[in-house]
This record gives sequence, structure tokens and C-alpha cells, in this order.
Amino acid sequence: MQIISGRVQKAKKVVLYGPEGIGKSSFAANFPRPVFIDTEGSTTEMDVSRLPKPSSWEMLKQQVNWVKQQAGQIGTLIIDTIDWAEMLCVEGICAAHQKNGVEDFGYGKGYIFVAEEIGRFLNLLSDVIEAGIHVVLTAHAQIVKFEQPDEMGAYDRYQLKLGQKTGSRTAALVKEWADMVLFINYKTFSISTDKDGKKNKAQGGARTVYATHHPAWDAKNRQGLPDDFPLDFNYIAHIFNVAATTASAPSAPPQQSAPTVNPTEIIPNIIPNQQAANFSAPVTTAPPAAGLNPNIPQSLRDLMEQHQVTEAEIQIVVSNKGYYPYDTPIANYDPGFVEGVLVGAWQTVFGVIQNTRNEFPF
Repeated sequence: MQIISGRVQKAKKVVLYGPEGIGKSSFAANFPRPVFIDTEGSTTEMDVSRLPKPSSWEMLKQQVNWVKQQAGQIGTLIIDTIDWAEMLCVEGICAAHQKNGVEDFGYGKGYIFVAEEIGRFLNLLSDVIEAGIHVVLTAHAQIVKFEQPDEMGAYDRYQLKLGQKTGSRTAALVKEWADMVLFINYKTFSISTDKDGKKNKAQGGARTVYATHHPAWDAKNRQGLPDDFPLDFNYIAHIFNVAATTASAPSAPPQQSAPTVNPTEIIPNIIPNQQAANFSAPVTTAPPAAGLNPNIPQSLRDLMEQHQVTEAEIQIVVSNKGYYPYDTPIANYDPGFVEGVLVGAWQTVFGVIQNTRNEFPF
């Protein structure tokens, strides 16, 4: 048994949260060699590298798996935002179980399914960390009533906006998973406007990062950051520059014999633009998927385009299983069947298609 002493430098798991429009995405864009998975489409005005907006939970997981394989080229994966990603998770679980909403499960089972799936997703993100890539989750903040068990009376505090009823489960999971939780808000002061102190007005408004716990918000760090500091990445840059250098070292062993390439030029080559992000399609004999029927649901069409699957291949799989006759257009399939079976179990569906391709490689 080996005893490892001292600090272990590795990529960081960071959560940034705060009210809408305060600059979470812009702040996250300063992390080393960032690539966004923009779940809510809020980075369109930013000059950053991004993957296409995921239209399903399955697509989001595939994007994360792809990023995991890009160690040494991508420095930071940013999921913007995790609360919108959670909505994709809820939709995916409801579709897989053919439910109209998470409440339809009864007895809170739906929320347990969501928490379990989010837990598996965080494990997937931990694999990205192990590959030497920082992970940043941005999230909106919400004000909730909070009551401590050893105190009388409740008070308001800021918390991650992760669902209404799932918040008590998924918000806690995300905070426990993270190495660093930073709360971003406007710093305001209340001053008296009369000599009796009965009238007050707010002043200030500087955007501030809070890095330690406070009764009014959740925050934590293990790097000895001050309680609060201005919204300027230079205050935390030293943490990620050191970690990124150390993390990329093991993945750069022998065969990396092209160190003259500027890392800032690599990502645009991988992801030229929003439309042309090239997911490493694992299939070698895949026929082109161009000209897909635009009436096919977006979530399924995105997966078909990623894996270069044709409509005929889907129709063959579906007809062989006896769901619909072969000549039934995909656009005529029941939406619940598309989301719950084809999208929700895409790995299985695609596996059957690959087997068919291998049996008939022409």
C-alpha cells in the first residue's frame, strides 16, 4: 500500500451561480481554453468556442463524453447552465417512463429518478476531471426560505436554482461534488436618508464574488480565497494556471511530438463554428445523413446527424421490433415513442444499427 503525502494537483470542479445577467458566462469564459455546452443558448453574443446546443439529455451526455476524449486540447468544459441541463434530464426521464411530468410518478419517485440521474451525470463529469480538464457549472440563483434546526424562525437565503422540489436533492449533490462554489452578486449597502434612520435607500452595486459561506448564501473554496473580491478572473487565475499545467502533464507523454501548435488555435480546428462541431463519429462505414426530414423531432434529428444515421436505418430497426410498419415516416411516429424509446435509449438503438451495418456492409 502506497501513502501519498502533500497536495495533489488536479483539474478543478467549480460551480458559479448568481442572478441572471450578472456575468457568470463572461467570467467563466476566462478559464483556460474553455469550451461551452450552452444549454440555454445565452452565449450567442460571446466570441467563445462552443458545442451545439443539446436538444436532449442523451445528446448532452454524448457531448460530455466527447470532451473527455479531448484532454490536452480543451482546458475547461463549461456547462452553461446546470439548471437548464437539469430540465433536459427531467424531460428525458419522463419520456423514458412515458410520463407527462415528474409528478406523475407518484410518491416522489420521479424526483428520486432525477437525483439518481444527476448523480450519474456528476460521476461522468468527474471522469472529465480525471482526464485533466477543468469543469465549470454555471447556475442561476433563487431565494428560498431557510430554517436552521437549532434556531427559531426562518430567513431568506440564496441557493442554486435547481428545480422547485428537486432542489433539496440535486442542489446538495452539485455543491458536494464541487471543489469550489462561488456566489456572484451585486454588493449593495443600505444607508439612512433621514436623521431618524427610518428611511433607507440602497447604494453600491459593484459585481462581487463571494467565496466563503454566509448565512445568506452558499459558497466554499479550499484555496484560501478571501471572503469576497471583485468580479475579476485575475483573483483566481493562479489556481487554474497551476492546476491546468499539472493536469495536462500526464496526458502529454511520448507521442505528443507537436508542441509547436498554439493551444488557442486547436479548439477552433476541432469546433470550427456552432454548426460544424465535429463529434467523433465512431462509425467508419456510416452512410451520409444529409437531407433528413425537417419534421423529425429535433432531439432525434440531432442524434441522427451526429452519428450519420439515415431515416431508413431507423425505420428498419423500428419495423423489426414491430413498433411501426417500415414505410411509416419517422415524422409520423408518436412523439412519446420518439423521445422515450428512440432518444431515451439511443445507445441501444444505435447499437442495433451498427450491428446491421456490420452484417450488411454495403
